[in-house]
Amino acid sequence: MNIRNVSGDLIGGFIAAAIALPQALAFGTMTGAGALSGLYGAMFLCLFSGFFGINVPLISGPTGPTAIIIASIYASLGGNLNALWAVLFLASVFQIILSFTKIPNLVKYVPYPVISGFMNGVGVILIILQIAPLMGLKAYSTPISTFKNLSHILSNINTDALVIGLFSLGVLIYTPKIIKKYIPSEIFAIIFGTIFAFCYKMDVPTISGLTGTLPSIVTADFSNIIRISTLAVMVAVICSTESLMSGLVVTSLTKKKINNQTLIFAQGIGNSIASLFGGISGAGAAMRSVAAIKTGATTKLSTIFCGVLILFAILYGDELVNMVPMATLAAILIRVGYNIIDTKLLKVLHCAPKEDLTVMLLVFLLTIFHDIIFAVGVGITLSAALFAKQLADKTTLNIKEVDDNEILRLEKRLHDESDYKIRVVHIQGEFFFGSASQIISQFEELLGTKHIILCYDSDRRLDISAVFALEDILTRLKSQGVKVYLVLRNVEILRQINELNIERQLEDDEIFFEEIDAIQKAKEEFRNYVKLENSRTANKKRGFLFHFKK
Repeated sequence: MNIRNVSGDLIGGFIAAAIALPQALAFGTMTGAGALSGLYGAMFLCLFSGFFGINVPLISGPTGPTAIIIASIYASLGGNLNALWAVLFLASVFQIILSFTKIPNLVKYVPYPVISGFMNGVGVILIILQIAPLMGLKAYSTPISTFKNLSHILSNINTDALVIGLFSLGVLIYTPKIIKKYIPSEIFAIIFGTIFAFCYKMDVPTISGLTGTLPSIVTADFSNIIRISTLAVMVAVICSTESLMSGLVVTSLTKKKINNQTLIFAQGIGNSIASLFGGISGAGAAMRSVAAIKTGATTKLSTIFCGVLILFAILYGDELVNMVPMATLAAILIRVGYNIIDTKLLKVLHCAPKEDLTVMLLVFLLTIFHDIIFAVGVGITLSAALFAKQLADKTTLNIKEVDDNEILRLEKRLHDESDYKIRVVHIQGEFFFGSASQIISQFEELLGTKHIILCYDSDRRLDISAVFALEDILTRLKSQGVKVYLVLRNVEILRQINELNIERQLEDDEIFFEEIDAIQKAKEEFRNYVKLENSRTANKKRGFLFHFKK
């Protein structure tokens, strides 16, 4: 083992722990489960996700999105802490089950506007929820309840708490970057905020409940299993999604390929142990992981070491931690909320596509005023619909006559009798559910043609809507007496068509893999048609002459 790598992991783990400690305290307090539950969650998740997880510095613990969803669930359970542990344990089980599927690999396809809207919403929620604690009052569980009680908050301000909160916020903002490079500003905020309150004997709410003892197994209440299961799914989705997103960040920095299924499995193990001992669930935390990597961390040893340091803080730092003002924690969360907001997108709002802005704004508003899971689901659905529309708009039919002198001469001979033509039709773009109806409508102009060579230029398999659309196209054309020849790019698409019995619309000699072969077949059929027409015409003339002579 490389000594330099080990020292880098230890330093990175120390820096990560310095960031994780105040945030875990703040997030635990915000959920209503208590500061100690935040520390337990950070400790167990780092230890066990590090041990079972991928070999990269993915620092884990309570985060903004996970704390928000847990706080809302705890409030909806009427403050039943035993029911909350049941929800969090079941959520970890769902995470472990999820890790055995391919679903974790789909996170890379979540559109950026959805991620941006979600993160902006989470950032704003964090800031709104800290209005009451910053002013010395108990936090409300949702932004809406905070707004409803705003007049009560403003008329009952604890001046001492507000002063401490603003002072701590100033420390967080104005700590020089050169210092923050080595020591997180959150540490300074906690130290100076606590000293300020202690020296001036300010009457402010402080953290309480840390006892300096090892955690014990808690009692979980599974009595309302249906409701608990529904809530657990929400927690599992949020924890898994944020972990996977943080994994993408770590991948981009370390250039190491990670296994998303292993990542989620380890997170599920860590969260299950945490919930058994009264720790709130968490996820991979991008900011802490980046800090660890930037200071030399290269492996999961940094994650494990971070968990060990938090354990020592729980056992030996309880007296100091219990003195930390709640207003200081509120200031830390306000700063975290601001850092979560996607300022990169805000800078390009004036030139961003309207579709992306619509998705981002909708997810943002739903995250704040409705529900996080619902917001992400609506955002992904809307993004998919808009993407499908863009593809459908680009999907067209390219219709051309066969450029062949022999065919043209034959057509000219029959010009007075019919307007039959051979046409080659290329489906250009993606033939899928979004473009199927559009393509069907474009075939209406071909109903005067008697030989159509239909070329599907893509090598992608058809979705079920496109398959049924193809069957509809063949049925319509055949009902009009149009001879259809189908040209495909590969055998896979033909196998799919055969499996769905679309071949009943076509004979084996009407399906080709080369356009030229289809053209030759169409020409042969057309010649036979001309000979038949000529024969019929000659018979009619002989019959007319015979009748005339009689």
